[in-house]
Amino acid sequence: MRDQRAPLPALSGGMGRKIELPVELAIIAKAQEGLVTTQQCHDLGVSLTRVDRQLRSGAWKRVARGLYDTDPTPIGSRHPDRRRRRAAFAAKLALGPESVVVGACALALHGVWGLPVALEPQATLPGGRRAYSRDGIHARMFDDRMIVTEVDGIAVATVAWALVQAVPELDRIHAVGTMDNALNRGFITFDELEEVHARSRGRRGIATRHGYFCEVDARSESPPETRARLDCIDHGVPPDHLQVPVRDLSGVERRGDLGWDLKDGRIVIAEIDSDEYHDGSRLDADLERHNDLAAVSAIVLHFRKSAVYTPGAISGKVRATLELHNGGLS
Repeated sequence: MRDQRAPLPALSGGMGRKIELPVELAIIAKAQEGLVTTQQCHDLGVSLTRVDRQLRSGAWKRVARGLYDTDPTPIGSRHPDRRRRRAAFAAKLALGPESVVVGACALALHGVWGLPVALEPQATLPGGRRAYSRDGIHARMFDDRMIVTEVDGIAVATVAWALVQAVPELDRIHAVGTMDNALNRGFITFDELEEVHARSRGRRGIATRHGYFCEVDARSESPPETRARLDCIDHGVPPDHLQVPVRDLSGVERRGDLGWDLKDGRIVIAEIDSDEYHDGSRLDADLERHNDLAAVSAIVLHFRKSAVYTPGAISGKVRATLELHNGGLS
């Protein structure tokens, strides 16, 4: 059977001559967020000379020794989830097939929301074997009694163990956001979160982060909601309710993201959107829901991404609304 070969996107050699590479390599690269290794190239008949041509032409970028990014899309233009998963694959491929993805990178592969966009690639080797960090890849020591599972055939730390490793290294917004999301979407239970906190004691960085565990709330349905809640807490207007049940004019029960009680019995509701977690149809549905809620005994404040990521923007609007309708804050 004839070897199927086709050019990968935007690949060309010197003197304008197009370099054709195996279709199988494009499939592998797509599954690994654009990354391929020297060994994978060799297995498919792509010589080091041809790899070097791709690098010299600018079609590929070197990520680490023996690891290349074949995706011509600039890193900053890729979807945040792809960038996070790329860090996880970089760690896995750099440390070899027996490696285990850990920390925030493991959370990214599990699909937990709330992580920073830029992640440090992290993995470890089982059995206490030593690996060395290089080229921006962090080789961690294997945690004693760490439980390993698989995601799409890739060895990763469980969500609970990944949180043990990640929380001491995350800032407050991202740490609380990932824990909120892990609870809300059933990745872990409250008992498991307590175990995460216990196992994290003594780890570097955790001394300043114990308070994060007290701020976790499983009712937050997205990281932007977590950001909004923390912003309001920090500025003296903590919400009275999360996921507020309200009935519209037709009697259908709907929910608002955050709520504050008014003295006259009405409620102020803050609805939080983010295009990273809601697609276009979901945003349209949210807007329709907001209109329905505005028809009942609720004052609806609608916040988009710019407000979510501007400290004080949401809490300031909420404070002004409460003062207006309550005659001042009590």
